[in-house]
Amino acid sequence: MTAERQYLGVPIPRPRVGFFELSSCEGCQLQLLNNESTLLDFLDLVEIVNFREGMKEAADDYQIAFVEGSVTRRDEVERLQKIRHNAQQVVALGSCACFGGVNQLKNRFGDLEWVKREVYGDYPIDSQEARPLSAYIKVDLEIYGCPIKKEEVERIVTNLVLGKAVNHPKYPVCMECKAKENICLFELGEPCLGPITRAGCDAWCTSNRLACWGCRGPAPEANVEELLAIVARKKMSMERLLDRLECFGGFAGAADTLRRKLKGGA
Repeated sequence: MTAERQYLGVPIPRPRVGFFELSSCEGCQLQLLNNESTLLDFLDLVEIVNFREGMKEAADDYQIAFVEGSVTRRDEVERLQKIRHNAQQVVALGSCACFGGVNQLKNRFGDLEWVKREVYGDYPIDSQEARPLSAYIKVDLEIYGCPIKKEEVERIVTNLVLGKAVNHPKYPVCMECKAKENICLFELGEPCLGPITRAGCDAWCTSNRLACWGCRGPAPEANVEELLAIVARKKMSMERLLDRLECFGGFAGAADTLRRKLKGGA
Protein backbone atom coordinates (compact mmCIF):
# COMPACT_ATOMS: atom_id res chain seq x y z
CA MET A 1 0.00 0.00 0.00
CA THR A 2 1.13 3.55 -0.63
CA ALA A 3 -0.10 6.46 1.47
CA GLU A 4 -0.73 9.30 -0.96
CA ARG A 5 -3.87 10.88 0.48
CA GLN A 6 -5.15 11.97 3.84
CA TYR A 7 -8.39 11.74 5.77
CA LEU A 8 -8.72 14.16 8.70
CA GLY A 9 -4.98 14.66 8.52
CA VAL A 10 -4.20 10.95 8.65
CA PRO A 11 -2.55 9.29 5.62
CA ILE A 12 -4.80 6.65 4.07
CA PRO A 13 -3.78 3.76 1.81
CA ARG A 14 -5.04 2.87 -1.62
CA PRO A 15 -5.34 -0.92 -1.40
CA ARG A 16 -4.82 -3.19 -4.38
CA VAL A 17 -8.01 -5.11 -5.11
CA GLY A 18 -9.21 -7.81 -7.46
CA PHE A 19 -12.70 -8.71 -8.63
CA PHE A 20 -13.44 -12.32 -9.48
CA GLU A 21 -16.42 -14.38 -10.60
CA LEU A 22 -17.34 -18.01 -10.14
CA SER A 23 -20.69 -19.44 -11.33
CA SER A 24 -22.78 -16.30 -11.78
CA CYS A 25 -24.27 -13.86 -14.26
CA GLU A 26 -21.59 -11.28 -13.33
CA GLY A 27 -24.38 -8.79 -12.71
CA CYS A 28 -22.92 -7.65 -9.40
CA GLN A 29 -19.66 -6.62 -11.05
CA LEU A 30 -21.62 -4.94 -13.82
CA GLN A 31 -23.46 -2.88 -11.20
CA LEU A 32 -20.16 -1.26 -10.22
CA LEU A 33 -19.27 -0.39 -13.81
CA ASN A 34 -22.77 0.98 -14.45
CA ASN A 35 -22.38 3.61 -11.74
CA GLU A 36 -20.98 6.27 -14.06
CA SER A 37 -21.76 9.26 -11.85
CA THR A 38 -19.46 8.14 -9.03
CA LEU A 39 -17.31 5.54 -10.80
CA LEU A 40 -14.19 7.72 -10.95
CA ASP A 41 -14.46 8.58 -7.25
CA PHE A 42 -14.88 4.91 -6.47
CA LEU A 43 -11.85 3.96 -8.57
CA ASP A 44 -9.81 6.59 -6.75
CA LEU A 45 -10.37 4.72 -3.49
CA VAL A 46 -8.59 1.57 -4.66
CA GLU A 47 -6.07 0.31 -7.19
CA ILE A 48 -7.76 -2.37 -9.24
CA VAL A 49 -5.26 -4.97 -10.44
CA ASN A 50 -7.61 -7.75 -11.55
CA PHE A 51 -11.11 -7.23 -12.97
CA ARG A 52 -11.94 -9.30 -16.06
CA GLU A 53 -15.26 -7.52 -16.52
CA GLY A 54 -13.56 -4.15 -16.96
CA MET A 55 -9.88 -4.54 -17.92
CA LYS A 56 -7.42 -6.78 -19.79
CA GLU A 57 -4.53 -6.61 -17.33
CA ALA A 58 -4.49 -9.10 -14.46
CA ALA A 59 -2.23 -9.50 -11.44
CA ASP A 60 -2.29 -11.68 -8.34
CA ASP A 61 -0.77 -9.21 -5.86
CA TYR A 62 -4.09 -7.93 -4.53
CA GLN A 63 -4.89 -7.31 -0.88
CA ILE A 64 -8.69 -7.38 -1.05
CA ALA A 65 -10.54 -9.88 -3.24
CA PHE A 66 -14.19 -9.36 -4.13
CA VAL A 67 -15.67 -12.67 -5.33
CA GLU A 68 -19.02 -12.98 -7.07
CA GLY A 69 -20.83 -16.24 -7.71
CA SER A 70 -21.37 -19.60 -6.07
CA VAL A 71 -19.10 -22.64 -6.19
CA THR A 72 -20.44 -25.31 -8.56
CA ARG A 73 -17.32 -27.07 -9.92
CA ARG A 74 -14.13 -28.64 -8.56
CA ASP A 75 -11.90 -26.21 -10.44
CA GLU A 76 -13.78 -23.32 -8.81
CA VAL A 77 -12.90 -24.70 -5.39
CA GLU A 78 -9.22 -24.67 -6.35
CA ARG A 79 -9.46 -21.18 -7.81
CA LEU A 80 -11.24 -19.87 -4.73
CA GLN A 81 -8.62 -21.35 -2.43
CA LYS A 82 -5.89 -19.66 -4.48
CA ILE A 83 -7.70 -16.33 -4.19
CA ARG A 84 -7.98 -16.84 -0.43
CA HIS A 85 -4.24 -17.58 -0.24
CA ASN A 86 -3.33 -14.39 -2.13
CA ALA A 87 -5.72 -11.99 -0.39
CA GLN A 88 -5.59 -10.42 3.04
CA GLN A 89 -9.36 -10.02 2.93
CA VAL A 90 -12.00 -11.87 0.92
CA VAL A 91 -15.39 -10.25 0.37
CA ALA A 92 -18.37 -12.32 -0.80
CA LEU A 93 -20.11 -10.15 -3.39
CA GLY A 94 -23.83 -10.73 -3.83
CA SER A 95 -26.36 -13.44 -2.98
CA CYS A 96 -24.67 -16.22 -4.97
CA ALA A 97 -21.41 -15.75 -3.08
CA CYS A 98 -23.17 -15.31 0.29
CA PHE A 99 -25.87 -18.00 0.11
CA GLY A 100 -25.54 -19.91 -3.17
CA GLY A 101 -28.01 -17.62 -4.95
CA VAL A 102 -30.36 -18.78 -7.68
CA ASN A 103 -27.78 -21.42 -8.63
CA GLN A 104 -28.60 -23.38 -5.49
CA LEU A 105 -32.14 -24.03 -6.71
CA LYS A 106 -30.82 -27.17 -8.39
CA ASN A 107 -29.85 -28.54 -4.98
CA ARG A 108 -33.49 -28.92 -3.94
CA PHE A 109 -34.09 -31.78 -6.40
CA GLY A 110 -31.81 -34.01 -4.35
CA ASP A 111 -30.53 -35.81 -7.45
CA LEU A 112 -27.71 -33.96 -9.17
CA GLU A 113 -27.28 -36.60 -11.89
CA TRP A 114 -30.95 -36.20 -12.86
CA VAL A 115 -30.51 -32.40 -12.98
CA LYS A 116 -27.49 -32.72 -15.28
CA ARG A 117 -29.33 -35.09 -17.62
CA GLU A 118 -32.36 -32.77 -17.79
CA VAL A 119 -30.22 -29.69 -18.55
CA TYR A 120 -27.27 -31.05 -20.53
CA GLY A 121 -28.50 -34.39 -21.85
CA ASP A 122 -25.58 -36.74 -22.55
CA TYR A 123 -23.03 -33.93 -22.77
CA PRO A 124 -20.37 -34.51 -20.08
CA ILE A 125 -20.22 -31.61 -17.65
CA ASP A 126 -18.52 -31.04 -14.32
CA SER A 127 -21.23 -29.72 -12.04
CA GLN A 128 -21.76 -30.20 -8.33
CA GLU A 129 -24.19 -28.76 -5.80
CA ALA A 130 -24.02 -24.96 -5.63
CA ARG A 131 -22.48 -23.68 -2.40
CA PRO A 132 -21.56 -20.25 -1.01
CA LEU A 133 -17.92 -19.22 -0.66
CA SER A 134 -18.01 -19.83 3.10
CA ALA A 135 -18.50 -23.56 2.49
CA TYR A 136 -14.87 -23.74 1.31
CA ILE A 137 -12.92 -20.75 2.66
CA LYS A 138 -12.96 -18.15 5.40
CA VAL A 139 -14.92 -15.10 4.25
CA ASP A 140 -14.09 -11.80 5.95
CA LEU A 141 -17.11 -9.80 4.81
CA GLU A 142 -20.37 -10.35 2.95
CA ILE A 143 -22.15 -7.81 0.75
CA TYR A 144 -25.73 -8.93 0.20
CA GLY A 145 -28.16 -8.50 -2.68
CA CYS A 146 -29.08 -9.73 -6.16
CA PRO A 147 -27.69 -7.67 -7.62
CA ILE A 148 -25.67 -5.74 -5.06
CA LYS A 149 -26.62 -2.12 -4.48
CA LYS A 150 -23.72 -0.05 -5.79
CA GLU A 151 -24.18 2.76 -3.28
CA GLU A 152 -23.84 0.23 -0.46
CA VAL A 153 -20.67 -1.21 -1.98
CA GLU A 154 -19.12 2.24 -2.27
CA ARG A 155 -19.89 2.92 1.40
CA ILE A 156 -18.46 -0.42 2.49
CA VAL A 157 -15.30 -0.05 0.39
CA THR A 158 -14.80 3.45 1.79
CA ASN A 159 -15.00 2.02 5.32
CA LEU A 160 -12.55 -0.75 4.43
CA VAL A 161 -10.04 1.76 3.05
CA LEU A 162 -10.38 4.01 6.10
CA GLY A 163 -10.20 1.07 8.50
CA LYS A 164 -13.69 1.75 9.81
CA ALA A 165 -16.09 -0.96 10.94
CA VAL A 166 -18.63 -2.28 8.45
CA ASN A 167 -22.03 -2.70 10.09
CA HIS A 168 -25.00 -4.12 8.21
CA PRO A 169 -28.53 -3.17 9.32
CA LYS A 170 -30.02 -5.51 11.92
CA TYR A 171 -33.63 -4.59 11.13
CA PRO A 172 -35.76 -6.01 8.28
CA VAL A 173 -36.69 -4.50 4.93
CA CYS A 174 -40.16 -3.73 6.34
CA MET A 175 -38.73 -0.83 8.32
CA GLU A 176 -37.26 0.78 5.21
CA CYS A 177 -40.51 0.14 3.35
CA LYS A 178 -42.63 1.73 6.09
CA ALA A 179 -40.29 4.73 6.23
CA LYS A 180 -41.07 5.31 2.55
CA GLU A 181 -44.81 5.11 3.34
CA ASN A 182 -45.32 2.33 0.82
CA ILE A 183 -48.53 0.33 0.73
CA CYS A 184 -47.82 -3.06 2.31
CA LEU A 185 -47.74 -5.69 -0.42
CA PHE A 186 -49.61 -8.11 1.82
CA GLU A 187 -52.55 -5.73 1.48
CA LEU A 188 -52.23 -6.11 -2.29
CA GLY A 189 -52.33 -9.89 -2.12
CA GLU A 190 -48.59 -10.52 -2.50
CA PRO A 191 -46.64 -12.69 -0.04
CA CYS A 192 -43.49 -10.76 0.81
CA LEU A 193 -40.31 -11.66 2.71
CA GLY A 194 -39.77 -8.05 3.80
CA PRO A 195 -40.64 -8.83 7.45
CA ILE A 196 -37.76 -11.32 7.78
CA THR A 197 -35.14 -10.10 5.25
CA ARG A 198 -32.13 -8.02 6.27
CA ALA A 199 -32.49 -4.36 5.29
CA GLY A 200 -29.91 -2.25 3.48
CA CYS A 201 -31.45 -2.20 0.01
CA ASP A 202 -33.54 0.90 0.76
CA ALA A 203 -36.67 -1.18 0.00
CA TRP A 204 -35.56 -1.32 -3.63
CA CYS A 205 -38.10 -3.89 -4.86
CA THR A 206 -41.05 -3.15 -2.61
CA SER A 207 -40.93 0.55 -3.50
CA ASN A 208 -41.60 -0.57 -7.07
CA ARG A 209 -44.54 -2.80 -6.04
CA LEU A 210 -42.45 -5.98 -6.26
CA ALA A 211 -42.55 -8.34 -3.31
CA CYS A 212 -39.30 -9.03 -1.48
CA TRP A 213 -37.82 -12.44 -2.33
CA GLY A 214 -35.15 -12.34 0.38
CA CYS A 215 -32.01 -11.82 -1.71
CA ARG A 216 -30.24 -10.24 1.28
CA GLY A 217 -30.85 -13.21 3.54
CA PRO A 218 -32.44 -13.29 6.99
CA ALA A 219 -32.40 -10.35 9.34
CA PRO A 220 -31.05 -11.17 12.80
CA GLU A 221 -33.76 -12.85 14.87
CA ALA A 222 -36.04 -13.16 11.84
CA ASN A 223 -39.45 -14.42 13.00
CA VAL A 224 -40.29 -16.90 10.25
CA GLU A 225 -43.13 -18.49 12.23
CA GLU A 226 -44.93 -15.15 12.46
CA LEU A 227 -44.53 -14.65 8.72
CA LEU A 228 -46.14 -18.06 8.14
CA ALA A 229 -48.98 -17.04 10.45
CA ILE A 230 -49.54 -13.83 8.47
CA VAL A 231 -49.67 -15.77 5.19
CA ALA A 232 -52.15 -18.23 6.72
CA ARG A 233 -54.40 -15.47 8.13
CA LYS A 234 -54.52 -13.77 4.75
CA LYS A 235 -55.28 -17.10 3.08
CA MET A 236 -52.32 -16.79 0.72
CA SER A 237 -50.63 -19.73 -0.97
CA MET A 238 -47.88 -21.35 1.08
CA GLU A 239 -46.45 -22.71 -2.18
CA ARG A 240 -45.91 -19.13 -3.40
CA LEU A 241 -44.18 -18.31 -0.14
CA LEU A 242 -42.00 -21.41 -0.51
CA ASP A 243 -40.89 -20.22 -3.96
CA ARG A 244 -39.61 -17.03 -2.38
CA LEU A 245 -37.93 -18.75 0.55
CA GLU A 246 -36.10 -21.14 -1.79
CA CYS A 247 -34.98 -18.62 -4.38
CA PHE A 248 -31.65 -17.23 -3.13
CA GLY A 249 -30.53 -19.72 -0.50
CA GLY A 250 -30.51 -17.43 2.51
CA PHE A 251 -33.64 -19.07 3.92
CA ALA A 252 -32.71 -22.65 3.02
CA GLY A 253 -33.49 -23.98 6.50
CA ALA A 254 -36.90 -22.33 6.66
CA ALA A 255 -37.68 -23.51 3.13
CA ASP A 256 -36.81 -27.11 3.98
CA THR A 257 -39.04 -27.00 7.05
CA LEU A 258 -41.99 -25.53 5.12
CA ARG A 259 -41.53 -28.01 2.27
CA ARG A 260 -41.75 -30.93 4.69
CA LYS A 261 -44.90 -29.47 6.23
CA LEU A 262 -46.53 -29.06 2.84
CA LYS A 263 -45.71 -32.69 2.04
CA GLY A 264 -47.27 -33.78 5.30
CA GLY A 265 -44.03 -34.41 7.12
CA ALA A 266 -43.04 -33.39 10.63
